[in-house]
Amino acid sequence: MRTIIFIFLTIISIQANSVVDRYPSYKYVFGEFDIDDEYIYDGEFQSFLKKNHKRYERYYKKSLDRGGHLIPTFKSMLMRDDLSDLFVYMAMVESGFKRNSVSSASAVGIWQFMEATAKQYKLTVNSDFDERLDPILATSAAMNYMHKLYKDFGKWYLVIMAYNCGEGRLQKAIDRAGTDDISILMDSSSAYIPRETRNYLKKILQVAMIGENVSLGLEEMGDAVEQLYGKDVVQVEIDPGENLEKIAKMIKMKPKDLLKLNHHFKDGVVPVKLPSYKINIPNMKIIDFYAIYTLSKELQRQKKSFYLSHVVKSKETLHTIAKKYQTTVGEVAIANPSAKGRAKRGDVLVIPVTQKVFSKFSNWGNSK
Repeated sequence: MRTIIFIFLTIISIQANSVVDRYPSYKYVFGEFDIDDEYIYDGEFQSFLKKNHKRYERYYKKSLDRGGHLIPTFKSMLMRDDLSDLFVYMAMVESGFKRNSVSSASAVGIWQFMEATAKQYKLTVNSDFDERLDPILATSAAMNYMHKLYKDFGKWYLVIMAYNCGEGRLQKAIDRAGTDDISILMDSSSAYIPRETRNYLKKILQVAMIGENVSLGLEEMGDAVEQLYGKDVVQVEIDPGENLEKIAKMIKMKPKDLLKLNHHFKDGVVPVKLPSYKINIPNMKIIDFYAIYTLSKELQRQKKSFYLSHVVKSKETLHTIAKKYQTTVGEVAIANPSAKGRAKRGDVLVIPVTQKVFSKFSNWGNSK
């Protein structure tokens, strides 16, 4: 009998050590999420890790292919906001970095916000654009939400649980269990929290350990990972009514690549209702943007120092009016803030134009 027990304990010890050896980054990951190191020896967690290693290794690689260039930006944002940069793996698990991801429950974007929660955290969702699809704005909203959850629960692994199953459900689970200990809350036989939430936390921990193994040089993922981590994303301000495809060509980008970074604009055009708006571009394109787009806009504005009045006719839009006077929708919108981005029949609009256009349309110009 003693021999059998000894063999059994030896097998368990070998299995535990194999998991620890496979994930040498576990102490760092656990520490960032307020998890005791001993949780690595939890039987259910170890079974999950062994069963899913290959699966989530593939998942990690595919996620990098889709959005690895966003990771440096996300990590920088998280750290500036006093959050662990490992929360980037929560976004990875939420959506696989699919920017236009929509769940069966209608949660949208990289951070999978429901519409009500998105609006609660100052994201705009309307017929023109959906800021849940903006990776930068959605990340800011997610960070605010996580800070709120941490204030409520006081531990980062509880923040992850609450993000998935909701604050109310988690609080009920803690009350039932009489503790917020991770081993007790994650116990499948007690089912204090939903199975989906238990697996959600385990998946984040496993993907984080795989990712940190790569970051620490403990695991190879190929040159693609290094190339992706070398990219970054910044925000730049553009005028309303601008077409992203046009801007992409100006800064020597493939239009589809710029649109991927700005999925929240539903038709690829910045709404004219706003005086200005920020879009996401790769950091490597920042010089092109300021040298080409910003400079051309400044020159354009300098030249348009003449003004005409225009009475809006039936079926006219800001686009048709701007085209008629060889100007842009953005400049017309800025010159007419009370119009709120719309052209209503009978309204009198001020149109900024060049001297050439002014001469063509004005009585003064026609008399010359």
